[in-house]
Amino acid sequence: MRGLVTIPGQPHGTAVAEVPDPRPAEDEVLLRTWEVGVCGTDREISEGVFGVAPPGREALVLGHEFLGVVEHDGNGFSRGDLVTATVRRSCGRCDACAGCSPDACHTGDYAERGITRLDGFASELAVEQAEHLVAVPPSLGRLGVLAEPGSVCARAIRHACAVGERQPWRSERALVIGAGAIGMLSTYFLRLDGFEVWTAGRSPGTTAKAVLAEACGATYVSTADAPLVAVAEQVGGFDVVIEAAGDAQVMLYTLALLRRNGVACLLGVDGHSREVRLDARVLGVDTILQNRALLGSVNAHARDWEAAVSRLDQARARWGDALADFVGLRVALDRFEEAFEFGGVKATLHFGDA
Repeated sequence: MRGLVTIPGQPHGTAVAEVPDPRPAEDEVLLRTWEVGVCGTDREISEGVFGVAPPGREALVLGHEFLGVVEHDGNGFSRGDLVTATVRRSCGRCDACAGCSPDACHTGDYAERGITRLDGFASELAVEQAEHLVAVPPSLGRLGVLAEPGSVCARAIRHACAVGERQPWRSERALVIGAGAIGMLSTYFLRLDGFEVWTAGRSPGTTAKAVLAEACGATYVSTADAPLVAVAEQVGGFDVVIEAAGDAQVMLYTLALLRRNGVACLLGVDGHSREVRLDARVLGVDTILQNRALLGSVNAHARDWEAAVSRLDQARARWGDALADFVGLRVALDRFEEAFEFGGVKATLHFGDA
């Protein structure tokens, strides 16, 4: 069978290649891949920035944003069931992983499908243990491919709200920084939760991303036209800020955009070595006297995957056409380079029909 294979650490070594057909063990489910989403992580692995091949191997099968179909009855699933699969696997030796929370792994020695030490799902067939599969309702269909980025957003919002609710808290206004898949899904999930949402991106307010944000009732802000501090001052600050732009300076500056008791959650990653700056009063006075909080989040717990699937289906029912437009490009496996270069919200590799 064919799969999308890369050699971690070797820039631009990604190619479609023949890979062995999977042989499911007794506790595994054989899956036929339907769609695999492409994200910045895939691009960076392909560029040689990071990624680790399985032990004893040079190559890694990419693909961690998975949507597939069960091939045979068994292990609690029926042939034809639509499923997605969690990404992170236990380190096998810490309390968090023993408690079924590899998203909070204490050692950092976890493995991740399509990223670190485990092959991904960008092949015609795959196998996975039933405990790592999440059912996708038929009503969601192809949009189930958004479950993985959706799970990251669901966890971030859950954690931000848990921190905010440590005390009497207002959950009225939210700012999402970044208009990619994570930012846009966060926007829609926060709208489902009843927040008034502002979504900030670098694109002009006339672009497709702005239209998608406004379709769910959010207010789109182009950072080229309006500095975020001016937006925060105009509305009186935000209760929640979700950062999904991947810029360390912006990450730190989220503290200045919060109002009293506000919480900012960082989802972007910026590995550049550089200094970032913040007015000392924001950190030394405002953050303390106004009970502001800043936290980071990554990956997701199984309950966040289930919440993401549920929220995606709710968003589909409420804003169906808009949610469908999140996936702006679907291409066959051998056109993966087009997906990697796509600048819209989400591109996927399409393997076949369910």
